Amino acid sequence: MIRDLNIRAAAVILRSGGMVAFPTDTVYGLGADAFNERAVNRIFSAKNRNRDHGLPVLISHLEQINDLVKKLSKTEKKLIKHFWPGALTIVFARNPKVPNIVSGGLDTIAIRMPSSEIALDLIEEFGGPIVGTSANRSGFAEAKSAEEAEKEIGSWLDYVVPSDEICSGTPSTILDITTSPPRILREGGVAASEIFDFLGIPSIDNQDEPQPVG
Repeated sequence: MIRDLNIRAAAVILRSGGMVAFPTDTVYGLGADAFNERAVNRIFSAKNRNRDHGLPVLISHLEQINDLVKKLSKTEKKLIKHFWPGALTIVFARNPKVPNIVSGGLDTIAIRMPSSEIALDLIEEFGGPIVGTSANRSGFAEAKSAEEAEKEIGSWLDYVVPSDEICSGTPSTILDITTSPPRILREGGVAASEIFDFLGIPSIDNQDEPQPVG
């Protein structure tokens, strides 16, 4: 009951353009309405993050992806079915409906469906996709608890969803599926070898330099 009240309160804050911290399966997240440019801009300010670096978006069910991507390929659908919910962020071709600030002005967008029940319930209660980046200032360690998130982001936060869930502390793996061959932009919770084995392509030379997405 208390958890439900916290989720409802956080969803109200999100609808009003606010910023909330919440647990995910990987790290503590910092969330805002993905279609509210002012709210997303506040996240960049809170994190002291370069606005040329896009932010990942979290969804709670597959229907929500339709407003975020242009069109899903068969390969993308296979990846989603196999790895979601879970610690894999996939970079797709961006739907023009998504504000440019979310993607850092690029024509791609990073999306993930987390496996955390609280994160999924929050997105569902809010009623749409949310920006879900790590609750820390750029260049600092990712927050793994509500206390660490509050310490990192401080007065920027409008609400913190408390939780007994344990974040793994390992960020998600980021896979760019818009290139040929696909590239790993950051290896995290899902091994690169597992992804490329699933896709049936060699993993050699697919590892790219870490990118500031998250």
